[in-house]
Amino acid sequence: MKNTKKYALAAILSFSVFAASIAAPPAFAAPKGNGIALLVNGNAITGSDITERVAFLRLQHRSGNLEQIARQDLTDEVLRRQEIRKHNITVSQADIDKAYAGFAASNNISVDQLNQIMNQSGVTPAHFKAYIRDQMGWGRLVSARFQAESAVSPRDAVQRMLKNGGKKPSLNEYLLQQVILVVPANRRGAILGRRMSEANALRSKVNGCDNLHTITKGSMDTTVRTLGRFLEPQIPAEWERAVRATATGKATPAQATQRGVEFLVVCSMQKATDDRVAQLVYSMQDSSKSAERGAALEKKYMQELRAAATIQKP
Repeated sequence: MKNTKKYALAAILSFSVFAASIAAPPAFAAPKGNGIALLVNGNAITGSDITERVAFLRLQHRSGNLEQIARQDLTDEVLRRQEIRKHNITVSQADIDKAYAGFAASNNISVDQLNQIMNQSGVTPAHFKAYIRDQMGWGRLVSARFQAESAVSPRDAVQRMLKNGGKKPSLNEYLLQQVILVVPANRRGAILGRRMSEANALRSKVNGCDNLHTITKGSMDTTVRTLGRFLEPQIPAEWERAVRATATGKATPAQATQRGVEFLVVCSMQKATDDRVAQLVYSMQDSSKSAERGAALEKKYMQELRAAATIQKP
């Protein structure tokens, strides 16, 4: 489902920063400072959050009761964020920064200029980047759920193969291992650069997966995990391009993530042509033609989350 992975990011980039009224003051009386305006499943939304979101809505040229829209948007984001965390979906800081820089480039400005505009408008770069993170994570979650619910059954896959003369589709299948150099959150600013250098030094020594534990033995707070086999479309989005570009026995470029610095090693790659491949290929073909079904699924998903939520006004 390559197209559906990008829909949320496209929504982020759908407005221009230049037409906004940068100096316009908030036109509502949200709770001052960090006063709690809403509790969503125990998670606080503050007056400052609402103020920043109203400023963000102005940048998007949204009309109507902006305070009410901001409250609803932020409530939905809390629910989405909880669901993303529940399903262990992460968005790397590198992906967020890339999207942020891409937004700046699409408006023909530098990242520093975008930071200045965000700060002057009352949005702040941190608020926008949090929005990007949530939208990208939600897009991946909806995409995964849509693919699961739209999966072609084994019987349907066999019937479609028979119609195609019995020829089975094929996909690349990768056996992957993961190396994580842990960076504690409270020391991230101080040691992330050093850990990235350590990761690159380890990567240069990689020649297959048999000796990974030996290579990493002298590196403090470093973990090697066997991820198992992945068909190409099943590789996590943040690693897919890097894995496809990496030769067998070699390591992908290192990425800074929430856990620290990580890279993957491609232990092996082979063509797979079994029934599960056929199911996945046919499911992907069907889902690429079903944008309306995807939108309906997302709407239903949000309705389920709202119905189960506990929302309180202090």
